[in-house]
Amino acid sequence: MRDDVIVRKLVNDIVESNEEFLSHEANRRQLDNLQRIVPIMLEKGVDNLNLSMFDPATKTRLLEILGEEYERKGNTQLAIKVYVLAGSRPKLQALGRHYESVSQVTQAINCYRLASDESSLLRLGHKCLDEGHIKDAMSAFVLVNDVEALSQVGDDCVTKERWEIATEIFKTIGATAKLSQIGDRCVEARELDLAFAAFAAADGREGLSKVGDVALVDNKFDLAIKAYRAAGNEPMLQFLSENFGKR
Repeated sequence: MRDDVIVRKLVNDIVESNEEFLSHEANRRQLDNLQRIVPIMLEKGVDNLNLSMFDPATKTRLLEILGEEYERKGNTQLAIKVYVLAGSRPKLQALGRHYESVSQVTQAINCYRLASDESSLLRLGHKCLDEGHIKDAMSAFVLVNDVEALSQVGDDCVTKERWEIATEIFKTIGATAKLSQIGDRCVEARELDLAFAAFAAADGREGLSKVGDVALVDNKFDLAIKAYRAAGNEPMLQFLSENFGKR
């Protein structure tokens, strides 16, 4: 998460420093003239380039042109890398919209993330939710820390009995009551591994002991021991050890 913040701050800082430089017509002409060295840059490869002799805005413009060439050649991953180095938020946003148009949602989310485009992430998250793409919706909402939207996604998962995703979501936002509810429902459905995950995420010791009890009745000794241990239920652990040789 810290690396994401650093990358997005880098993009923002570069954008701000270049807007003033590029506002001058002479500077724009100078940068456009440098396009002739782009073939050399392509041949060299972005990882092997040293552009430290250029001022920040010139370096940015060169990288942006290089990214456009990579994109034109179909190497979008390298294009994204170069656009990040260039601090080119509009280019990253445009790539995000392109990925959206071809239903490559994960890549679109990544581009919007790198561009610090929270409005597009929110819009795409709600679109994914409406279309039933729960994991993608969750990814977008997590990036903008939208607790209300995440809770909505979690509730939708509960309705559809998608327990694993619901548990992950409610764990992320610290909704322990809802995690316990999931645990209870999974116990009723005899989905004991999922119940264990939900109660463990909620640090629900009573629920974990309940999982252990049901697992014991079902002769699932390993799960029973795991649940009792997580619950700190020493009497039941001792019972299993002394009566069944289970530790």
